Amino acid sequence: MAWYDEAVFYHIYPLGMADAPKENAYEAPVHRLNNLIPWIQHIKDIGCNAIYIGPLFESVGHGYETTDYKKLDSRLGDNEDLKNYVAKCHEAGIRVIFDGVFNHTGRDFFAFRDLKEKREGSQYRDWYCNVNFGGNNEYNDGFSYENWGGYNLLVKLNQRNPAVKDYICDVIRFWVKEFDVDGIRLDAADVLDFDFMKALRGVANEVKPDFWLMGEVIHGDYSRWVNEGTLHSVTNYHLHKALYSGHNDHNYFEIAHTVKRLYELGGNNPNGFRLYNFVDNHDVERIYTKLNNKAHYAPTHVLLYTLPGIPSVYYGSEFGIDGKKEKFSDASLRPALSYEDYKNALADNSFTKLIVALGKARQSSKALCYGDYKELLLMNRQYAFSRTYNGECAVATVNNDDSDYTMTLAVNGSAAEYAGVLSGQHVSVVNQTICVNVKANSGDIWLPVTDNTICEEFDKQPVALDITDAVCEESSNPEPIDNLAQTTQAPVSNENTVSSNAVSSNTVIAEPSDDFKNGQIAGLQEAILAIMEKKGNVTEQMRRDVQNNTHHDSLINWVKSFH
Repeated sequence: MAWYDEAVFYHIYPLGMADAPKENAYEAPVHRLNNLIPWIQHIKDIGCNAIYIGPLFESVGHGYETTDYKKLDSRLGDNEDLKNYVAKCHEAGIRVIFDGVFNHTGRDFFAFRDLKEKREGSQYRDWYCNVNFGGNNEYNDGFSYENWGGYNLLVKLNQRNPAVKDYICDVIRFWVKEFDVDGIRLDAADVLDFDFMKALRGVANEVKPDFWLMGEVIHGDYSRWVNEGTLHSVTNYHLHKALYSGHNDHNYFEIAHTVKRLYELGGNNPNGFRLYNFVDNHDVERIYTKLNNKAHYAPTHVLLYTLPGIPSVYYGSEFGIDGKKEKFSDASLRPALSYEDYKNALADNSFTKLIVALGKARQSSKALCYGDYKELLLMNRQYAFSRTYNGECAVATVNNDDSDYTMTLAVNGSAAEYAGVLSGQHVSVVNQTICVNVKANSGDIWLPVTDNTICEEFDKQPVALDITDAVCEESSNPEPIDNLAQTTQAPVSNENTVSSNAVSSNTVIAEPSDDFKNGQIAGLQEAILAIMEKKGNVTEQMRRDVQNNTHHDSLINWVKSFH
């Protein structure tokens, strides 16, 4: 077990949070990083024990066009400021990881400046990819080169060059020696050379016990990157998408199927495949902005803190702030925040109170960090699962409907009583089941009541969001979907007993013939694919998800989820 196995991250984009100028004038350092020091106690108070901060090092503008890997960006201060910041985090029991922008450099990086000056005679001509001295670019360099993302501002490093590999490995050693950093988030890891990443993993194993490498990966089979030879973790964009669209579409099947697919990729072992989970970050819209019904902030975050993986909160989102992505700017996603404006948030802000309660639950339950995952109930508007570890069984329940919902759920272990972290409700275990009420557009975490798993704070009063501007957007054309669901309904069914793991009431279900059932399933699958195609591009993985689902009630609720 390593420190990151029990981590809850707080993600900071420092140039934005500290209100640094958009352009670097390369003048005397301005010590803005020190303005982030008061936030350290806040980060600890909301239950986070790790910080991902970056980019930090000298750059031209947004920070990802690095010009000096060994110097704090002068808009933030100097190296002493960064050493002091990390030291203060460590004093508070908070680990720190930096952004490692190793796929490309800025044009002011020493190797590229030498290339511009000496051209074919530069010793760094092979530090970059596909340098062509017969070409040109918008900067009129008299040569062209491979860039990242179509931006010649970002010059792609040749990671297969041993000199480049050695240089970056030495940068990591420098960061550990100079700043005592605990890990690195690798920017654009999905385009990094795999041998290059293996070299970085070798350095990680060398520099510090449990030094963590996490990569930014958007699409693909995450197991290609997360393994013993390359990275410890990657950004879980698959789950990120499912968490907000699953609530906006009233479709918990999307979330559950995503979790199941990722869990299987990790060999059904939460301890061998621990992804970095998030609901927003510096590149995507704030979760509060993305959710149609703002009250769904609560169940979204219950899932963030309880599903397999490592949860992360993006700075400011614990206050429920907005952030809409603009066409040519990410500035609204990376705002300046004043500590004075939020110093009373723990007492006054209902979003912050929710995050605090979830953080306490995570800290008090090893099952939420290490436990295996078992689906207990799955419907389009309700979802429950357990996480079990060393005899402790934690249960998460979420409800995206406008009405309360009662669930009867199987639990493991010897506890005689469970308590809801957010509701404060206590329930008895009867025949290895608990019967719990989940409030409308909310969720809860149910922990066994023992001396070492339930904090007194959980019993004081319910934690609820104060939402005054919630908006629930529904489909503008639901009628065909309703009709489809009605015409394909089984003769007798109970929608509340979708999952075989949920404990049902005395419900009698008339069994249709096999041919009839097979025809229903095929028709539902075809209908779901047709609806998805009307809504946008359908990937092969999406087709497989539909075709692999052969459960009648699950398909019925999937159809209803398009409502």
